Amino acid sequence: MQSTFSLHGKVVVISGGTGVLGSELSRGLAQAGAKVAILGRDPHKRDRVVADIQGAQGDAMGILCDVCNQEDLLRARDEILAKYGTIDILINGAGGNRPSATTSPSLSFFDLPEGDLDWVMRLNFMGTLLPTQTFGEVFAEKKQGVILNISSMASLQPLTNVVGYGAAKAAINNLTQWLAVHFNKNYSADIRVNALAPGFFLTEQNRFLLTDEKTGELTPRGKTILEHTPMGRFGEPSDLVGTAIWLVSDASRFVTGIVVPVDGGFSAFSGV
Repeated sequence: MQSTFSLHGKVVVISGGTGVLGSELSRGLAQAGAKVAILGRDPHKRDRVVADIQGAQGDAMGILCDVCNQEDLLRARDEILAKYGTIDILINGAGGNRPSATTSPSLSFFDLPEGDLDWVMRLNFMGTLLPTQTFGEVFAEKKQGVILNISSMASLQPLTNVVGYGAAKAAINNLTQWLAVHFNKNYSADIRVNALAPGFFLTEQNRFLLTDEKTGELTPRGKTILEHTPMGRFGEPSDLVGTAIWLVSDASRFVTGIVVPVDGGFSAFSGV
């Protein structure tokens, strides 16, 4: 059973691997035996995660990369292949939101800036599609590989305020299913594509919505979310690791085209 879940010797590329959730996934996958290539835009955060993994006797490399820049992605692919010789798993973890693309008492839907909405849509959706084109080509050539997209609870049912973010994540769910079919039908039955839909975690992207910046107390939205989460808490980054390992390991070798909620029961609860 341990060998079924093992990632020993597998080469994992993870975008957004320097964020709150991405860095925990990077460390967790390394602990499961993977060689981890971390793509991120912040060199200090990237180097910190790489150092954490190497300090725990893991194997990792960091690459400065903008997932919406095709030249960056091609360069990153070349660097990873030069060091590790192959790529086995892609985790599309880059994403995020902005207050300026989110409705609020001080910013109506009608006044949301086009540029900010476009930024959110591009980062989340194109930031998943473009890396899949770049690294998925390796999987198509060798007829084997695993892709794991990071979606969101906002993709499963519309949440107030986060109009652009929710729409982009919903598009990722559709893309996940489309890619699962496309790779199987056109390249190999040994290429799988799935997604994780995290519930509510305190990250850099949503902290401004769930907690008060000055006091750290829960906002009304944060309180409502906990009231609608049967487990009664926000997720811890480590809560994602086990499900991610299942989806990228041989333990789920007959699983493709699904979106798995990791949400403390939020999506199962009607509120009554």
